[in-house]
Amino acid sequence: MKILVVGGAGYIGSHMVKQLALSNNEVITLDNLSCGYKDAVKYGELVIGDLGDNNVLNQLFNQHKFDAVMHFAAFIEVGESVINPGKYYHNNVCNTQVLLDAMVKYDIKHFIFSSTAAIFGEPQYTPINEAHPQNPINPYGRTKLMVEHMLEDYDTAYGLKSTCLRYFNAAGADPDGELGERHNPESHLVPLILQAASGRRADIKIFGQDYPTEDGTCVRDYVHINDLCEAHSLALAKMQKTGSSARYNLGNGKGFSVQQVIDTSKKVSGKDFNVVITDRRAGDPAVLVADSTLARDELNWSPKFDQLETIIETAWQWEMNFFAQ
Repeated sequence: MKILVVGGAGYIGSHMVKQLALSNNEVITLDNLSCGYKDAVKYGELVIGDLGDNNVLNQLFNQHKFDAVMHFAAFIEVGESVINPGKYYHNNVCNTQVLLDAMVKYDIKHFIFSSTAAIFGEPQYTPINEAHPQNPINPYGRTKLMVEHMLEDYDTAYGLKSTCLRYFNAAGADPDGELGERHNPESHLVPLILQAASGRRADIKIFGQDYPTEDGTCVRDYVHINDLCEAHSLALAKMQKTGSSARYNLGNGKGFSVQQVIDTSKKVSGKDFNVVITDRRAGDPAVLVADSTLARDELNWSPKFDQLETIIETAWQWEMNFFAQ
């Protein structure tokens, strides 16, 4: 197949490009490099441009007959979305609509959307399945939910089929050591901890140690980046076979506490580092764990890197290979 990966120079997108290319697909990446890196696109062609630029899209879609488009080009920082919601609504919603309109114009029928557990808001129960009420509590989550609603309407009106994949906590790195996580600024727990282990950060903070969990720290569902990418490939294959849109929650189905991630990181790295206990953050639920039963049943998806130690080992290899001086 020929697949356009929008945002393919970023963390998840670059891993997806590699997996698609190694599965004998022709992949073209569109990325404006505002958050991605040119050297992360190691497979296929990179087109530097914006998903909201009609001229770029017209040129791409005139030149290539794509079988599908995968979208990884959203801004993702929850805190920034609260401070600067306009940036998030413009890129995550308006620019995505420009892309979808171009797909309709050029009769491209299959769209895979990188969504998020943030569409659910404060959990009413865990593990969280697809039936959980959707009540996002920040602009980031609202922009993702708006696109999900938009996709339902574009399916009804234009026959544009889509699969929305709601990630919980993407983590880890390419087991080959070629790719990894390098957000700027970094806000994800695993790389932040490993920066403390490697000496790039003075300490790691635990925000609250008095939650109603086994060790008092928050519990989250970490799913390896390669397992996420595998779910995208399976979702595209199913959508093309059935001609139906779908929505799936993606996670390990296991929860690991902040303290467990810290302890496992110390074990994997062989390094000790400073851990600072500080106050809870507003809006941090005690437990966020996915119920991925639907994805497992309908996509035959089964995470291969489901052990916390394995996830951290791949991330530590990346930290050592890429950042160690």
